[in-house]
Amino acid sequence: MIINLVVLIILLIFLFILGLLFLRQSRLENGQSSRDNPYKMSTILEELNEYFTMYTGTWINDKKMSTAQIKKLEVVQNITRKALHECNLGSISAKRYIKEQIKEWLLNKYGITKENIDKVIPFEDDTKLSYQDMFDIILYYYKQIAAADAFDLFLRENQLTPKELNVSETNEPYIITPEQLEEVFYQLRIRLTFVDKLEILTQRLYQNYKGHGPVDELRDMNIDGISGGVSGSIQLAMSDAMSGMPINGIWVFYHGLMIHLEFLAFSSYEELQKICRNIYRYGKPGQLSAVRGYIVNEMMDGSRVVVVRPPFSESWSFFVRKFDYRGIQKLSELITDCNSELVIKLLELLIQGEQIIGITGEQGSGKTTLLKSLIRFIPASYTLRVQELVFELHLREIYPERNIVSFRETAEISGREGLDLQKKTDGTVNIIGEVASAPVASWLVMISQVASKFTLFTHHAKTTQNLVLSLRNDLMITGAFHNEQAATEQVKASIRFDVHMTKDIKGHRFIERISEIVPSSGSSEIEVNEIMKFENGAYHLIHPISKITRREIYSHLNDNLKKSYDGLFSSLEKGSGI
Repeated sequence: MIINLVVLIILLIFLFILGLLFLRQSRLENGQSSRDNPYKMSTILEELNEYFTMYTGTWINDKKMSTAQIKKLEVVQNITRKALHECNLGSISAKRYIKEQIKEWLLNKYGITKENIDKVIPFEDDTKLSYQDMFDIILYYYKQIAAADAFDLFLRENQLTPKELNVSETNEPYIITPEQLEEVFYQLRIRLTFVDKLEILTQRLYQNYKGHGPVDELRDMNIDGISGGVSGSIQLAMSDAMSGMPINGIWVFYHGLMIHLEFLAFSSYEELQKICRNIYRYGKPGQLSAVRGYIVNEMMDGSRVVVVRPPFSESWSFFVRKFDYRGIQKLSELITDCNSELVIKLLELLIQGEQIIGITGEQGSGKTTLLKSLIRFIPASYTLRVQELVFELHLREIYPERNIVSFRETAEISGREGLDLQKKTDGTVNIIGEVASAPVASWLVMISQVASKFTLFTHHAKTTQNLVLSLRNDLMITGAFHNEQAATEQVKASIRFDVHMTKDIKGHRFIERISEIVPSSGSSEIEVNEIMKFENGAYHLIHPISKITRREIYSHLNDNLKKSYDGLFSSLEKGSGI
């Protein structure tokens, strides 16, 4: 029975391979393959796809090879299969491996040489280069100089950053036009060797075969994020889906601002859909479908990816947000405006004083970056327990010597459940990456005074009053409270400080204010004590911290920090009745 099964499997594999060979021969004979023009990109992609299909699917049965050689080849096959699966999920090493395989295939199997490579991409004829070709050459050039900072260098060296585009007065979006790209290309006058051309061709083939099309290399750059399918006429896009026309709509999130790369486009609506279907698959989060119209996930490098599709959204779109945990900034590098030392000292005192702090602000204002930097002020002996929607903080990578465990929401485990579990994991400090749902907000308020020493969290509130009211409403929604005044009092007794982040029209990020929510009983009014404010390019202390909160902070400070506190507020506290 087993022997018959083995024979059947071998026969099926043989027939599969025979079928592929027959199909390839049939295409050649009937002109379905464009091998008549072997230097056409679609031809090379077709042959490349067939090569990897044959290579990874072939059953090895060569009598001329020893058992050891066959096993070695099988190992290489398995590595290749794994790399093909992971290369477009955020694994730089897998991408590099597949690109090396493609390069070797081009040289040794397809016969690309310095004499014929220009027939694939017209490197030496500027008049025939597309905008995609020009950008690939420019980005490759800067990548040799600055690696993952290539796009940043491209913008800065050619006065294309949002600050230098200077469109704020005309109220227009930040755009890099095809004309601007062309101007940069001709100014640089890049001269390419055969090796350079081969690398560029390899990348083009990779991104069209397994990568993320025109955004593939950009996704790997040190930027804040990238999104696709987010601009342009929907009706036109739908009609273009039938005609195969390019789809514009690629935006880069750079230093807190969006830049539209008008010169870059998806080759078709079909390509945009293909990228959306592939980019979120790390960890098998489930299937994006018409019923489940969005997925929030992470990629292998820690980037957050959100994908949406019709009918939930009006078009297929993706949003990748990058979080660089390797080069986390010191507060002195993050907070740079005049009197920045006052802000840094105040933040240190609030953390050391074990205060519950919300970091608020719009998306891209720097909330997560500030939160990660503030961890250094938490005593090293304290254990940290983190709850997130998707893993974004990566605190273990930044502080590997500390006791840190992070949890995330899944389809089966809600954020509320994860937070509830934290009480049983010996946590000293709770950190919530983003308070984005009523159950999580309710849990934050209810346990803030009992479950841990203190809590740090981020929230999208625009003002301190909005923060209190939003948390109050969340308590009401979840049924934890049925009386507005009682719910408000609970929030005021729980959350103590609001550190509000913002960014100006040029993308400069700063702390707009640090406010205290003054605890008061028997009143539904929200008393906000503004401690520090950013005005005219500098930070200014406005009011001292209330006496009741000062006593709380003092109880946790050592003698040196008490002196620092006194020195910071001495001039304000004289004559203050707060």
